[in-house]
Amino acid sequence: MPSEQWTHPEPGDGPAAVAAQPSPEQVIAGLRATSEGGAELTQLLTPEGERVPSPQFDKYVEDIDAEALRGLYRDMVLVRRADREANAMQRQGQLGIWVPLLGQEAAQIGSGRALKKNDMAFPSYREHGVAYARGVDMKDLLGIFRCTDHSGWDYQGTGFHPYTIVIGNQVLNAAGYAMGQKFEGKVGDDDGEATICYFGDGATSQGDVHEGFVWAAVYDAPLVFFCQNNQWAISEPTERQSRLPLYQRARGYGFPGIRVDGNDVLACLAVSRWALDECRHGNGPVLIEAFTYRMDAHTTTDDPTRYRLSDELEEWKLKDPIERVRAFLARGGYADQAFFDSVQAEADSFAADLRDYTFNMPEPPPERIFSNVYAEGNPVLDAQREEFLSYLDGFATAGEH
Repeated sequence: MPSEQWTHPEPGDGPAAVAAQPSPEQVIAGLRATSEGGAELTQLLTPEGERVPSPQFDKYVEDIDAEALRGLYRDMVLVRRADREANAMQRQGQLGIWVPLLGQEAAQIGSGRALKKNDMAFPSYREHGVAYARGVDMKDLLGIFRCTDHSGWDYQGTGFHPYTIVIGNQVLNAAGYAMGQKFEGKVGDDDGEATICYFGDGATSQGDVHEGFVWAAVYDAPLVFFCQNNQWAISEPTERQSRLPLYQRARGYGFPGIRVDGNDVLACLAVSRWALDECRHGNGPVLIEAFTYRMDAHTTTDDPTRYRLSDELEEWKLKDPIERVRAFLARGGYADQAFFDSVQAEADSFAADLRDYTFNMPEPPPERIFSNVYAEGNPVLDAQREEFLSYLDGFATAGEH
């Protein structure tokens, strides 16, 4: 069987490979055959930083001038620097775990900046860039990974739902929320609302995701399904999970699917704006597959060297989402070295602030775990709290007898 068929077979290319384990040569050949995401990939900035015109999507980024693009570059640099700092802090015992986003900054900042104030985003557990774009203080994310908090932000005010750890479960939550937007008449014009839901390629194998597809399709829910296909569902490559490119799965549910270069912040912004616009006007759900790559481990408990080759990582480094914007800005004379240095200095200061906060983060009192469980008082929960605190008090007074 041709080695190229190990990954993402297009219609007419023949069946997907079915052997139990691809050889290293097959993995690399498959990657190179589809490294740009296929013929239907939407791209506005090449890895070399060259602008690609798009008759369909250029109108969605007409407002993105040089200043706005510098802002997107700044967003990605700050988010990456914060991510690297959090990764280091986990290694130093300050966080219980960390979920890196390295390499996925363009997909998250592009789609996050496409959202309007009244839209709602449902993340999984890796969407630190979307949180930043929605105005969530990144310090509030750290309590989750230090195991001292559930979520410390106002999810209604920011339009950013708490993180979801159960794989794919947020898709059902998002489908229900979007159905509510439809039932309450909040769609139908330019001022309509929309919802976006983030999940990875691995989550597409979960039943919750497919149930969300069904409900959203049946009720024309204003929901954008945003799949960050980073090629590896923990240790399983995408071709082991699907015979077709993931964006083509939308056909079976009766709504459009599109594949975008997930390392191209401009394309992610344009495609997300288009999809959200479709939803807010009442045209039903849309599936976006952001074709990107996870350049770090799945989490800090994972060792990716056990299941993928260094050649793969080196090839994707050439498609770095930040470097392509930097190249475009520099080549066009839209930014000089002083600008790049100032952004890096700001990012370092941003990371240092997060680090100082984490190292001095106060430990919450034991009763904190009972807070904000219900909107109003609950006698059962109150009884559990009193019993638990009484139990802890027993340890404090044990030495007095």
